[in-house]
Amino acid sequence: MNDIMFEVKDLRVSYGSIAAIKGISLKVRKGEIVTILGANGAGKTTTLRTISRLHDPTSGSILFKGGDITRTPAHDIVSMGISHSPEGRRIFGILTVEENLILGSYTQKKTDKKILAWVYDLFPRLAERKRQLAGTLSGGEQQMLAIARALMSKPEMLLLDEPSLGLAPILVKAIFKTIREISQTGVTVLLVEQNAKAALKLANRAYVLEVGNLVLSGTSEELLASEKIQEAYLGKKR
Repeated sequence: MNDIMFEVKDLRVSYGSIAAIKGISLKVRKGEIVTILGANGAGKTTTLRTISRLHDPTSGSILFKGGDITRTPAHDIVSMGISHSPEGRRIFGILTVEENLILGSYTQKKTDKKILAWVYDLFPRLAERKRQLAGTLSGGEQQMLAIARALMSKPEMLLLDEPSLGLAPILVKAIFKTIREISQTGVTVLLVEQNAKAALKLANRAYVLEVGNLVLSGTSEELLASEKIQEAYLGKKR
């Protein structure tokens, strides 16, 4: 049985004359957590934004559950079961926490109260602050809200872009624990992350990008043991 849920084939993305993604291919199996690692400018965020159709690919293909979604409009991508929690959170600061969450369920005919209760169980802090304006939340709380909002559309696959960015270590640990809990409910996760050690401990497999090129891939155990990864991302010297 083919358990590949998602696949990118020879994806290329350009900004004008500048090639940002230079022919990468990757696969994500149903139920996996897969992480994309790389330094700033490697093309990680561009990859996720292209998958969710916020950027147009120059060439290549994007497949979801066997269907080609390369040219599918962004709003239809969400309806098909892919949700995106973007870098920088992008919450609506002038709306309350709960209003942000309700907006996350816009592809549903109405807000599913069970899903709302579930995200409040995942993030009890949000339940405590549901009437509070989102712009007044702390950075960690805003990140919780961004992930929770993405879950409100009941995705089969969740794209997470830098969920630990700018957070204190204790909050990073809490966010990654919650991502594991989300995965255990059956949601497939594609994670972009600069915190390589935390990401590799969480993920099943990983891909490494350097200036738009795929340079390394393997299981998390293999990459944690790689001298190149240890030196480049984990601060260990030969």
